[in-house]
Amino acid sequence: MSESAVAVEHLHFRYNSFEVLEDITFEIVRGDYVGLVGPNGSGKTTLIKAVLGLVVPSKGSVRLLGEDLRSFRAWSKIGYLPQKMSSFNPHFPCTVREVVSLGLFSQKKFPRSLHRTDERAVDRALDLLNISDLKHSRIGELSGGQQQRAFIARAVVNNPEILILDEPTSALDPETRESFYDLLRDLNASQRMTIVLVTHDIGNIGKYAGKFLYVDRRIIFYGSFEEFCASEDMTTFFGVTSQHIICQRHR
Repeated sequence: MSESAVAVEHLHFRYNSFEVLEDITFEIVRGDYVGLVGPNGSGKTTLIKAVLGLVVPSKGSVRLLGEDLRSFRAWSKIGYLPQKMSSFNPHFPCTVREVVSLGLFSQKKFPRSLHRTDERAVDRALDLLNISDLKHSRIGELSGGQQQRAFIARAVVNNPEILILDEPTSALDPETRESFYDLLRDLNASQRMTIVLVTHDIGNIGKYAGKFLYVDRRIIFYGSFEEFCASEDMTTFFGVTSQHIICQRHR
């Protein structure tokens, strides 16, 4: 029997009088790689925040790794990269290595300090994102793409069971973007890491993810790309051309 990584049941979220999310129900099995897609304002980021307990839904429930979100304590098993690092001060005198190291402190008890195994984990994360040569650079001195790679390294440094990334490639150049997608595929395949990737790149996500979750305040589709591409309902909803673009790996 497959183990549940994320289970959402009848979730609603209202902002003032506007219903941002309506009756959202889905389950992500451990080891899944899910592409979460939807138009601007569709509620994708709100859904991720509700899954992580960063916002409180008006109705519904969330379970992570089989535990009710309200009692969930194993936050070191979750890696998260938000869409915007709103609390990040680019002028803070912190090196790339120090930023990546912060991803390990959720596992630490007081007094919090890094050990030799932690240092090796940081080195591996820097290598994975190809930023080892930047480890002593100040984070504020880097380009937007380099900063994004540092934050991605911070999200994966503790080898999480679930990795959630909200538009992680928006500041990456095409070559780095492809390398990043290759990295996610390797993490998913070799470590059975569950990945949820929020993206606007609807034309390419089918090359990487195994499942497709399309949200526009409610769930329009959730399933494999094979199921999506064979669905006459989705042909009617998206149109033949758009469905063909999404299904490019099945030509």
